Amino acid sequence: MNTPELRSLLEIARQAAHRAGVAILEVYNAADAPDVRHKADDSPVTRADERADAIIVEMLRAAAPGIPVIAEETAEREGLPGAAPPRFWLVDPLDGTKEFLRRNGEFTVNIALVEADRPVLGVVHVPALSETFASAGAGTATRQRGDAPPKPIAARPVPRRGAVVVHSRSHENNEKLAEYLATLEAPVTRVSGSAIKFGLIAAGEADLYPRFGPTMEWDTAAGQAVLEAAGGSVTTPEGPTFRYGKPGFRNAGFFARGR
Repeated sequence: MNTPELRSLLEIARQAAHRAGVAILEVYNAADAPDVRHKADDSPVTRADERADAIIVEMLRAAAPGIPVIAEETAEREGLPGAAPPRFWLVDPLDGTKEFLRRNGEFTVNIALVEADRPVLGVVHVPALSETFASAGAGTATRQRGDAPPKPIAARPVPRRGAVVVHSRSHENNEKLAEYLATLEAPVTRVSGSAIKFGLIAAGEADLYPRFGPTMEWDTAAGQAVLEAAGGSVTTPEGPTFRYGKPGFRNAGFFARGR
């Protein structure tokens, strides 16, 4: 796929993420509490997740009918494909549902395009902050705040001393995190929800994001696309680059880092 095609698809994904973000905030800001149910894996889901999922899937299918869409809530209803297509969208319509329910604003809309097991395009939209990280290839990572034009961002070199380590408040393995921090020289820790952590590293505001527990591919693909476009990387704990289209579209642990 050439660059003009990627740019066109990036704008489609950006528009879909923003429209989904509006729907999410309508639920978030409503006077009544969002209805919550639990899926088979015991993770929470709300009507905000489902509304955002429906909006994004409809927009992506209408704009690019030849590209299959694998989205979290649609997959919950319809099931996952037995094997990954050569090219497909990966969508988490509301990454950080627990943060959404805690009303701390740290939740995102994640849309990625995967080709040949690599995320080549990504949009991470933070509705509560009116902020969007996006990319469509090396050197294209941007951050947009409100209605201002997107501005280029780049990951910074990881410092030998005082690296900023971002981690989750909802899913972290504290023992393994402590062991990891002990290998660093005077690290600074910062808690952040959802895929915002990838954006912070891509923008040069953090350096490392270790994840020791499992995730789904739609949790990470958009953030990885943005971070890699900003010059960073996401690898398995053993070192190889993180790939997509794995059985069940499940991830094991990973390490995200700046330059």
